[in-house]
Amino acid sequence: MKKKGTAAAVALGVAAVTAVAGNLACNYAIKRPDPLAEKDPETREVYIKRAEVRQRNNRNFYNCDPEDLSLTSVSGDNMRAWFLPAKKPTKRFVICVHGYKCNGPDEFSHFAPFYHNDLGYNYLLPDLTGHGRSEGDYIGFGAPDAKNILLWVDYLINRFGEDIEIILHGISMGAATVMNCNEMSPPDQVKIIIEDCGFTSAVEIMNNTLKGMIGFRFEPIVHVGSVFAKLKAGYFFEESDPLKNMYKAKNPILFVHGMDDAFVPFEHGKKLYEACKVEKDCLWVPNTVHAFSYYNAKEEYENKIKEFIAKHMDKKDAVEA
Repeated sequence: MKKKGTAAAVALGVAAVTAVAGNLACNYAIKRPDPLAEKDPETREVYIKRAEVRQRNNRNFYNCDPEDLSLTSVSGDNMRAWFLPAKKPTKRFVICVHGYKCNGPDEFSHFAPFYHNDLGYNYLLPDLTGHGRSEGDYIGFGAPDAKNILLWVDYLINRFGEDIEIILHGISMGAATVMNCNEMSPPDQVKIIIEDCGFTSAVEIMNNTLKGMIGFRFEPIVHVGSVFAKLKAGYFFEESDPLKNMYKAKNPILFVHGMDDAFVPFEHGKKLYEACKVEKDCLWVPNTVHAFSYYNAKEEYENKIKEFIAKHMDKKDAVEA
């Protein structure tokens, strides 16, 4: 009896520790970022090097006088976005979705000269809930975020007409978001998906991150954290699973990934590409860390997007004409 009692006490203790750790992990993962918080020491140097370029790109973007938009998220929060209309009227739009603890301009202002000036597209940069200028206390990891991006798709259709064409382009968590959108039978106006360094699933990326923090995988912590995420933010981590749901993908996907990515390992990109059954292409960028593919391979990246558009949008238009 004593041994059974000891075993029960140990099990209860492990469960209690796991519950506490799961709650802490949940708060660490999904709590709205503090804009004044410093970057992790291991990545700070990389981001400092990029800071000046980012600030210049942001200034150039804001100098174009983008329109300030807002709408209500699926959870009732006010979401904000910057919209830069094309210089010449066009029915083509790109919605660019930022990554974890970032915002629209910081993640995508450096793409504006390409999409807005070179391609002549209308350019929408939303802030996901829990980020930037949008309301919300918690980060969605691509689950509620996909539903909210589809609200922006509906907004554009209602404002500009049923005959518009939309590209969804996401980086990191934003890449998972646009893949999730593509697996939710988006409106026909969505034509192609560009995912850059997206993760296979929220659960897997959290397990990888936890392993990096404690030195080994302990999946029960993530599963318990998922329950807390449901209680706090209204979703389970398991709801964001681009790899599992890839069979539902509707539109062609261009996969991009840095081959030295430590945050979302390159293996995620390869698995997603291999699982994709719709038309696809890829750009694997050597010697490149997380979310730096466009910085390190700008010409190759732009050419790959142009090729993908020519194959899956321009060719379709020519056939219909």
